[in-house]
Amino acid sequence: MVPQPRGVVAVLTPWNDPIAVAAGLLGAALVTGNTVVHKPSERCPRTGRSFAQLLAENLPAGALEILDGDGLTGARLAAAPQIDVVAHVGSSVTGRAIAAECARRGAKALLENGGNDALIVDGDVDPEWAAGQAALGAYANAGQICVSVERIYVVESVASEFTDALAREAGEWGLKIGPLVDERQRDHVHHHVMDAVEGGARILAGGEPKPGPGTFYPPTVVADCAPQMLLFREETFGPVAPVRAVPDFSTALIEAADDRYGLAASVLTADMAHAQEAWHTLPVGTVKINAVFGGAPGGASEPRKASGSGYGFGPELLDEMTAMKVVHWSPPGL
Repeated sequence: MVPQPRGVVAVLTPWNDPIAVAAGLLGAALVTGNTVVHKPSERCPRTGRSFAQLLAENLPAGALEILDGDGLTGARLAAAPQIDVVAHVGSSVTGRAIAAECARRGAKALLENGGNDALIVDGDVDPEWAAGQAALGAYANAGQICVSVERIYVVESVASEFTDALAREAGEWGLKIGPLVDERQRDHVHHHVMDAVEGGARILAGGEPKPGPGTFYPPTVVADCAPQMLLFREETFGPVAPVRAVPDFSTALIEAADDRYGLAASVLTADMAHAQEAWHTLPVGTVKINAVFGGAPGGASEPRKASGSGYGFGPELLDEMTAMKVVHWSPPGL
């Protein structure tokens, strides 16, 4: 059994993390012997191109090509008959289109397509500590991380203390984060927040972009959220911490699992039985116990459902970039 390069790999990278994601995918594709065509996101083109050029200058000619363009360019690249693997990190809509195109022509699709990651806060943890973890997960990089905390389920016995502490955290994080990538993203985030308010949710912090130019959105806490709200159903991808109080841990698990995405989830609990039940039952690729970040990019990560398919990080990514050839060898007849 011999692993061999798959051939030509198209790498389509996102705007929110243009260096780390590209480093992992380009590196894995190249070290396993493939040639690569890299298209950075049109919303962050210069950073992606500059990084890829640094690599290309130290590789044989033609090993790494760089292609600029928008979604139409990416679609044409994914449909090109010369492409054997399409590795895409980005929206689920684009990922589904790539998966369909790869299935049509027999290419491999390697997809990491966002998420709607839940955070469960059990009733036996320190609310202040839990609020700090929630703020880190929701506000780091202004919430523009694939595994950002997107929806929070907190057990009612600690809900009041937790939300008060989270509102205080939001005020402190306002001095730590930068703007969103562009006005389109700011408007998308605010639309989700206003949808929640119209549905009866309460804003405890933030919730209103500053007037005038710029794309900064303040760290926001939204309480009394309901499952049907956009903040809980779709990926917001901004510095928003939507909170829903639930009667017990079992209810939190059931509601957290009821989602079309399957990227990751976090659980804060001092109960080992609850921790074991959570990682067994949550239908996601990565479960983090008592931390909101950990694992990827150094470790393995494999999304599920609308979040994609195939390993995007870890040593297993090398296997994704190769195909196993099985050779049967027998002596000749004499």
